[in-house]
Amino acid sequence: MFTPIKNTKVYEQVIEQIENMIIDGTLKKGDRLPSERELVGHLKVSRTSIREALRALQVMGLIESRQGEGNFIRENFENTLFEPLSVMFMLQGGKPDEIMEVRKIIEVQTANLAAEKINEKQLENLKRIADTFKTSKNEENNVKLDKKFHYEIAQAAGNFLIINILNAMSFLMDAFLKDARRKILVNKENFKALAEQHGRIYGALKLHDSKMASDEMKKHLDFTSKHIKKNM
Repeated sequence: MFTPIKNTKVYEQVIEQIENMIIDGTLKKGDRLPSERELVGHLKVSRTSIREALRALQVMGLIESRQGEGNFIRENFENTLFEPLSVMFMLQGGKPDEIMEVRKIIEVQTANLAAEKINEKQLENLKRIADTFKTSKNEENNVKLDKKFHYEIAQAAGNFLIINILNAMSFLMDAFLKDARRKILVNKENFKALAEQHGRIYGALKLHDSKMASDEMKKHLDFTSKHIKKNM
């Protein structure tokens, strides 16, 4: 199961072994890791190295610590990219424009995939969100509904990696562009345009027209990017 470690950068090798056990299926979502004492015995390293590895795995989002129970492989990974991405974004001096660029690249293709795969229940959910957005007068609620609309499309695309990346993009927008995004919705003309764009995206998805869905999503994100830049 584990292989004794006899080299430098010990904690990195501990991480690698646990990652490999996840990849080969030895460890699965929700599995409890051996205790620190057991890991010391298996791997023949110090408890300090084990603790460094476990802390790093927590930051990476692979494991979670439960008080009084131990360390477990995470069961929900949908939000685990946000912390490392946000740290990298800050350290690299990232620009807000870059968030929108990545979002556009991913979401246009996501709409394409969603048009192929979306089912009736997902279409109903999307229609309900779009209709609620159109009639809502609450700005904070509208921000949430807009995010939910995009999340539902990502879910319909049926690709876990896309969902995870878009969640991270959404968190980055909340952290660095929240005020700019909210200001778009305050303007009545902008709000009306966004509601109409949601309707056209929904219509393309309902027709299962991948090209139309991609085109409408691109127009929507071009519009959003343009007005976010104005309000930054």
